[in-house]
Amino acid sequence: MNLRWFIEQRGREKQAETERVFLIPYLVFLFACGIPLFLLEMSIGQYTSQGGISCWRKICPLFQGLGYGAMVMLLYSSIYYIIIMAWAFFYLFSSFSSELPWASCNNYWNTETCGEFGKKDHFSNFSIPENATSPVKEFWERRVLNLTSSVFELGSVRWELALCLLLSWIICYFSVWKGIKSTGKVVYFTATFPYVMLVVLLVHGLMLPGAAEGIRFYLYPDITHLKDPQVWLDAGTQILYSYGLCTGCLTALGSYNKYNNNFYKDCIYLCLLNSGTSFMAGFAIFSVLGFMAYEQETDISTVAESGPGLAFIAYPRAVAMMPVPQLWATCFFLMIVLLGVDTEFVGLETLMTVITDLYPSYLLLGYRRELALLFICVGSFLIGLVMVTEGGLYIFQLFDYYCYSGMTLLLFAILQSVCIGWVYGANSLYDNIEDMIGYRPLFLIKYFWKYITPLVCTGTFVFSLVKFTPLKFNNIVEYPWWGYAIGWYFTLSSTLLVPLWMIYALLTSSGSFRQRLHVLCTPEKKLHLNSSRRKNCSNRIDFTAVPQGQEHP
Repeated sequence: MNLRWFIEQRGREKQAETERVFLIPYLVFLFACGIPLFLLEMSIGQYTSQGGISCWRKICPLFQGLGYGAMVMLLYSSIYYIIIMAWAFFYLFSSFSSELPWASCNNYWNTETCGEFGKKDHFSNFSIPENATSPVKEFWERRVLNLTSSVFELGSVRWELALCLLLSWIICYFSVWKGIKSTGKVVYFTATFPYVMLVVLLVHGLMLPGAAEGIRFYLYPDITHLKDPQVWLDAGTQILYSYGLCTGCLTALGSYNKYNNNFYKDCIYLCLLNSGTSFMAGFAIFSVLGFMAYEQETDISTVAESGPGLAFIAYPRAVAMMPVPQLWATCFFLMIVLLGVDTEFVGLETLMTVITDLYPSYLLLGYRRELALLFICVGSFLIGLVMVTEGGLYIFQLFDYYCYSGMTLLLFAILQSVCIGWVYGANSLYDNIEDMIGYRPLFLIKYFWKYITPLVCTGTFVFSLVKFTPLKFNNIVEYPWWGYAIGWYFTLSSTLLVPLWMIYALLTSSGSFRQRLHVLCTPEKKLHLNSSRRKNCSNRIDFTAVPQGQEHP
C-alpha cells in the first residue's frame, strides 16, 4: 500500500453507483494485466541490472523512448504527489491540540453555516440549513488551503504549507541520498507502520453505526453495471496506479536484486499482498462512508469526496469520533506521511538509478550523485510552491489529471507488452528467467504478454479516448484554455517521447530501413555493468560472469 493507492480512489468515488460490481473487473485486470506486467518489469530489471531507460536500450533499442517517457511522467508525479505529504504534515501538527480544530465550529475560520451534523444541540429543533457545511470541510478549504474563489486567482503562498513542503523534501532527500542502502533502512518502518494503523482504523470503522450498510454497498454485486465500460476503465487504471506499473519503478528496484533472486515468487506474493491490502482498506473506507451516510441520513453514493477529500475530509471526520481523538489523528496522519515517504523515495530512487545508468562515470565519483539528487529536490520544491498557494489546489488537480493519466499508462502498457511479446520474444524472456531462477514461469503468462494484456489494455485505452472529458474543478468549474493547454503539455510531453525516439533512432542509424529496423530490434549481446557502478552497488551481480541471454532472431 502506498500514498498513490490511498489518494487514487477518485475513479471509484466518481462512479460510486457502480462500486458494487467494481471487484469483478478489478480481479480480471489483476490477472490479465497487473501480475503479467509486474513480472515483465521486474524480470527485465533484474536480468539487465539496469534502470528504466538503459534496460530498454539493452532489450530493444527501438523502444527506449518508453523509458524516457516514463521518467518524465515520474518526475511530474514526484513534484505534485509530495504536496499531499505537506497537507498531511499540516494536519499532523494541528492534531497536537486540546481539541481537534476540525471537530467543532468554534474557530475563527468557521462560517455561520458550519454545522456539526449528528449533534442535536447544535441547531435549534435539529433544523439544519440546506447549505450547511461540516467543520471538517471548512477546516480543509478555509484553514488548510484558504482556497480562492476562482481558478484565475492564484493568491499568495501559504507559508505554513510551504514549510511543511520543505520538511517533506528534506525527509525524502535524506531517505535517498545514500542510495539503495539508506532507502532499504527507511522502508522497514515506513512500510510496516501503515499496516498497523490500517488494522486499527478498520476495527474502529466496523464498530461505527451505519458501517454495515457501507460494507454491504462495497461487497454487494450489481451485475447489471458490468455492461458499463466506465467500470472496466476504473478497474484497469486502478491496477496500473496501485502497482506502480509503466513508470520504471519496478524495473529500477528489480535491478538491485541479485541475479539468481527468485523474483517470480516475489512478484506473485507482492501482487496478492497489494490487492489484498486494497481489498482490506476498502472495508475501512466504506465502513466510514457508511457511517457518514447514516449520520447525514443520506445515500452512501452522495457522501464520497473526490480526489484528496477522502484522506482529508472523510477520514479526519471519522478519527474525530474516536476516543482520545488527538492520539488517533496523530497516528492516522503519521500513516499518511509515511505512505507519502514510501511513494516519493521510490520515485526519486528510480530517477537517480536511471541517471546513474546513463552517466555512470560522472555520477559515481565523489558527491556528484548527492548533488544531482539535491538539484532535483530543490527544483521540484520551487515548482511545488505554486501548489501551496491559495489557489494551488487548481494547479494540483491539473497535475493530477494530466501528468499521471490513465491513458498514458495504458499506452505504455500496450507498448511494453508488444515489445516483449513480439519484438524481443516472450520465449526469449522465458529463457532469461529460467537462467536466473532455474525454472520457467507458468506457460500462460507469455500468452498474456502476447495477446491478453495488449488486447485488454487497447480496449480500455480506446474507451478512455472516447469517454475522455476535460478536467473540471470539483466536476463543476471549467478551466480556462491555458489551463487545458498546460494539462495537455503534461500528457504529451511524456507520451510523444515514444514515437519521437523511434523516429530519431531510425533517422540516426545507418543502412537501409530494414537493416536499421533489424538493428534497433536486436538486444545487446553483453549485459555487464560498469565496474565502478558495480563496486558502488555491492548487492548487484557481476554480469560479466553470467551467461548471456538469447539474442532475438
